[in-house]
Parts: sequence; C-alpha cells; structure tokens
Amino acid sequence: MLQPLPLSTPNRNLVRLTIVRGITWTGFLAAIIFGIEILDFQLHVLPIISVIIAMGLFNVATWWRLGRPRAVTDTEYLLHWLIDIAGLSLLFYYTGGSTNPFITYLLVPLAIAASTLPWSYAWIIAFAATASYTFMMLFFEPVPQLVNRTLFSDIQLHTLGMWLNFILSGGLLTYFIFKMAHTLRRRDMTLSRTREAALRNEQILAVATQAAGTAHELGSPLSTMAVLLKEMRHEAKDQPALREDIDLLRQQVDTCKQRLQALVASADRRRLEKPETLRADVWLKALIQRWLVLRPDVNHQLEVRGKRGQPFLAIDATLEQALINLLNNAADASPHTVVSSLDWNAEEVIIDIRDQGPGVPMSIADQLGDTFISTKSKGMGIGLFLTHATINRFGGGVSLYNHEEGGTLTEVKLPRVASGEAP
Repeated sequence: MLQPLPLSTPNRNLVRLTIVRGITWTGFLAAIIFGIEILDFQLHVLPIISVIIAMGLFNVATWWRLGRPRAVTDTEYLLHWLIDIAGLSLLFYYTGGSTNPFITYLLVPLAIAASTLPWSYAWIIAFAATASYTFMMLFFEPVPQLVNRTLFSDIQLHTLGMWLNFILSGGLLTYFIFKMAHTLRRRDMTLSRTREAALRNEQILAVATQAAGTAHELGSPLSTMAVLLKEMRHEAKDQPALREDIDLLRQQVDTCKQRLQALVASADRRRLEKPETLRADVWLKALIQRWLVLRPDVNHQLEVRGKRGQPFLAIDATLEQALINLLNNAADASPHTVVSSLDWNAEEVIIDIRDQGPGVPMSIADQLGDTFISTKSKGMGIGLFLTHATINRFGGGVSLYNHEEGGTLTEVKLPRVASGEAP
C-alpha cells in the first residue's frame, strides 16, 4: 500500500524534489547516451556513469526515507539540495564545464530554494551554485563537439542544448513552484476552516450550556401550567369547545415536558452512542407526524420521489431536532403551505423543504447558518446556526434558495449509509 503524503511542508517539498531529481537525471542519462552513440562524444564514461548511478541510488534512498515516520526538517532539505549541486558539478565537470549548455540548470535549485527555504539557507544554496559555476569556468574536461558541431539548418549543438535546457528548467520550475503554491493555498484554507470550526464549536458550547440551564428551569412552569389546565378543564365541563382548546393546550404542555425529560435523561448517553441507522422514508414520515402534533396549524405535504432502493441514514436526536428547526422555519414563513420532498441517489439523501413565504433576503443569504442571523423579525438565528452545525457534523450540508415560483427552498443533503451501518 502506498504511504500517504506527509502533512508538513518540508516533507511535501522533499517528495517533489525526489520527483524532479528522477526526471532530471534520467534526462541527463539519455542525453549522454545520445551524445556518445550518435554524436561521437569523447567522454570519460566511467566517472560520468558512476555519478549518475550514485544519484539514482541516493534518490531511491530518499524515497525510502520519506516512508519513515520522522518529519523532514529544513536542514535536511538543505542537505539534499547541496548533494544535488555536488552531483551536478561532477557531471558538468566531465561534460564540458561552463561550455556545457545545461550549466544554467544550476539556477533551478537556486530558484526553488529561494521559494521554499529560510533566508539564510537560500543564501547557502546561492553561494554553492555560484561557486560551482565559477569553478567550472576554470577547471573542466572539454568536449569540443559541444562548441564546434552544427546540426540541421546550421544550428550549433551548443545552441540546441541551451534550448533543451530552457525547456527542462522551465518545466521543472513551473511544476515545483505551482505545486508548492497549491500546498500553501490548501494549508491556508485548512487553517481557515479549522479556525471557523473552533469558533463555531465555542458558540455551540455556549448555547448548549444555556440550553441545559433553561431546560432545567422550564420544568416548574410547565408543571404549573399542567395543573392549571387540569383545573380549567374541570371548570369548563359544560363548554365542549373550550374543553377542546384546553385539551390541545394540555397536549402541547405534555409534549414539551416529555421532550425536556428526554433531553435531560439521554444527553450523555446519546453523546457516547453511535447514531442509529434507519430507513430515510420511514424516519422522515415519523418525524413529520411528531412535528405536526406540535404544529397543528400547518398544512403540510410530503412527497417521496425516489422509487428505487431503500435509502438509510445515520440518525440521532440532534439530527431530528435540526430537521424540526427547518420545518418550523418553513411553517413560520407560510403555515398554510409547506411541501417536503425526499429523494436520493447512490451517495446522498436529499430532503427539500419549500414554503410560500417572502424568501431569503440576498443581503444575508450567504451568512445564514454561519452566525446568529435570522430572517424573522423576532428571531435570533440560533436554530438555523445549530441546524447547520449538526448537519455538517453528519457530513451533510444545508442550502437555502429563493424558489423561482416564490418562497424559500431549503435543501438538506445527508450521506447515504448501508443498512446496519453507521459512521
């Protein structure tokens, strides 16, 4: 199995250096073989081949080292570049020195080091590359064919080699620097998302702390309301219409008490347990039925569009509450018409909730769910914020759209799971 790329920037840069080194020395080997066999270069083959083999073995050793758990440091990365410059210097010494058209390839390690290494290390690379070039202006094994020989259209071999060197150097610099910049952008994006998640978790924790205290405090007033409603029902025994309203109020109070008791009793247990796997259509129908008990004033329709297969979802109490929050928002916008639909594909389950309200103001559309912003005149935005956080925790997402026929379309996407499986 292939080892995953290490996360640190020096590790990733060393991986790319290993790739660049492999391409470069393979190209040099091919050029030398071509020069000896086709162009009759008179070279000291043994030391040249020895340098190429040594750099190849060093590259293999570097690839093996990258599979070790120890992180790459900037100092180790610097040593790799110095070894590369030493290998290039030996190769150029035996192949014409400063007259070799590939001598300007020494700018490649200089450019990459300036982009990836600390200031002082970059200057070390610059000094090493400059010293190598200067040395080979004075001491080298000449290759007359590089200067005197011409090819087709009277183009000198030296000029052609400079052209090939430009292509090689430009391609490798583009690859390395683009990948490095991509890594930096991805790292910055990851850090930004981490900061946003930490801030969101702090807000959720603050809301949860206040909710726990509020749930405890609501027990007494609900009990008082239940007692008063019982007495009012007894006094209204001769008024059937009033008794019906009182029964409805008592049902609402009992539902609130049950929800608070369940919240307090199962908070810790549900936090530790894995989500339960349920059929999406069965779960959604049951959830809507429970919700309609709390909102008897709502005219709601449910459409199940998917016809093939039986989708399953990982469910817990927090996800149910998140869906109820979205249904309440739609009902508050237009209680006379709320339409929900359930659909699915191979990877996702999609739940759409559409109302006939005024829609989402464009000025706050991008901020809904990220901060405490509400479209309601008296709303605080906490419900939608917690809903986004909960659905994101399950690997899904929430999107709000202004429907072309009016109202708001809320789209919930949740990952589909196999039967009997939960994340």
